[in-house]
Amino acid sequence: GAVCYPEVVLTGIHLSSFGRDLQGETLLDAVRVVAQAPGIHRVRLGSLEPVIATRAFAQALAELPQVCPQFHLSLQSGSDAVLKRMRRRYTAAEFMQAADHLRQAFPGCALTTDIIAGFPGETDEEHQETLAFVRRVGFARLHVFPFSPRQDTPAATMPGQLPKAGKDARARELIALGDELADGYRRTLLHTTQPVLFEESGDGGATGYTPQYIEVFAPGAVSGQLADVTIDSVDGQRLVGRLTASVSP
Repeated sequence: GAVCYPEVVLTGIHLSSFGRDLQGETLLDAVRVVAQAPGIHRVRLGSLEPVIATRAFAQALAELPQVCPQFHLSLQSGSDAVLKRMRRRYTAAEFMQAADHLRQAFPGCALTTDIIAGFPGETDEEHQETLAFVRRVGFARLHVFPFSPRQDTPAATMPGQLPKAGKDARARELIALGDELADGYRRTLLHTTQPVLFEESGDGGATGYTPQYIEVFAPGAVSGQLADVTIDSVDGQRLVGRLTASVSP
């Protein structure tokens, strides 16, 4: 018989650019096609450029119940001066606008991002701007990388290269903030009922993910099951809950 994949992740290096080489098609068209495929319960989007998240884009996604309320918007830095040196095509304010559009269309959605710590020329003040901005956005998860020069890239020969110890210290600060925000976000799901797609069985139950991509363990659950789970507690980086109803076997 046909194999059913309940969740599809659309991903690509430049996912936001999808369709530019096609006749007027956009990422939104691809999402609509996938969402309408039989047996698809969830469509998750990979990394998006902030500029794509207009109000119209966010509202159009929200009309598709299969779209997961978890969006990865690549930030890199919360300082406009650093973003300019990185040659990013957005400002911190424009990023915030994109985040607001997604939150208005998907209340309570999880926003995740990447941050580079210690980009060449980054001052302590610019680092503090990033910390403040990250807190203001309130990300559900941060991926933090200390800047690492790649051969034959403009950044590798830029003035103001920071020592490894300085980059690592800034990365540690960002990681600690990310852990704090992630814990806070997980706790917003306590005592709610969430649909969980279980992926891995073990310990008398199974582990899976909510639409917001938060890990949940439930006793008695089995891999491959999509079920409603009442979230009772936090266990480190995952939530623990109990099965309330099964949506699909």
